[in-house]
Amino acid sequence: MKKFLVIGNPIEHSLSPKLHNYWIKKNSLDAIYGKLETYDNDLSELCKSIKKGDLDGLNVTVPFKKSIIPHLDILSSNALRTQSVNTISLNKGHLIGDNTDINGFELSIRKLNYDVSDKTILILGAGGVVPSIIFSLLRMKVSKIFLSNRTKKKAENLKNLFNEINILEWGDLPKFDMIINATTLGLNNSDKFNIDFSQTGQNKLFYDVIYSPFQTEFSEAGNVKGNSIENGLNMFLFQGQQAFNIWHNVEPEINKELIEFLKK
Repeated sequence: MKKFLVIGNPIEHSLSPKLHNYWIKKNSLDAIYGKLETYDNDLSELCKSIKKGDLDGLNVTVPFKKSIIPHLDILSSNALRTQSVNTISLNKGHLIGDNTDINGFELSIRKLNYDVSDKTILILGAGGVVPSIIFSLLRMKVSKIFLSNRTKKKAENLKNLFNEINILEWGDLPKFDMIINATTLGLNNSDKFNIDFSQTGQNKLFYDVIYSPFQTEFSEAGNVKGNSIENGLNMFLFQGQQAFNIWHNVEPEINKELIEFLKK
């Protein structure tokens, strides 16, 4: 039986096991998928476990998408460009780091029929998924990207990868068409942005990368007349679909039955 894990910290909220085990069962595969709360000193041993055959693959979430890289042998072009890895597999004895977040985000935007070209985007956060979002937005020809993070230094570090972005102080709200919450604020009910979103105007898209819980302070702020809101569920589904295909050479189906199953 093949064994897969999603690793991160925190990890309790992750629906990846529920998603992948659903697809494993639907496709009659001999495999199992779990989750593991992980610390930095676990990364080397987890990667060795794949090479030894004790594990067959990993999904990687916050805060390890960058710090896992030194333990890998080869990066895909997307992972190399963004310095972010969320899917690890073994090929001919080599540990391969891939990034399915890029296409996952882009496909989720296309599913909305929302054209980001020539639009101004504000991103809140500078964590592991943000390079993938920036890269995807640039690929979709946005006009301007503003970025704000509670720790400004982390935002400024992203300028080394993407000189096109504009760094703002936390709490500053420029004129924008779309705002993306890529922070962990919202995973817990006690999390607060301490940002007044009420003056942002109408006809904005509020996009929350968080998919569990399905409602957060951020999505509630965007849920006013004239605005649109989207949570991270479709991005989660599309990136998971591509990871599943990397491991099993099967493209699993995304349908209403699956979405209802995940929301239960």
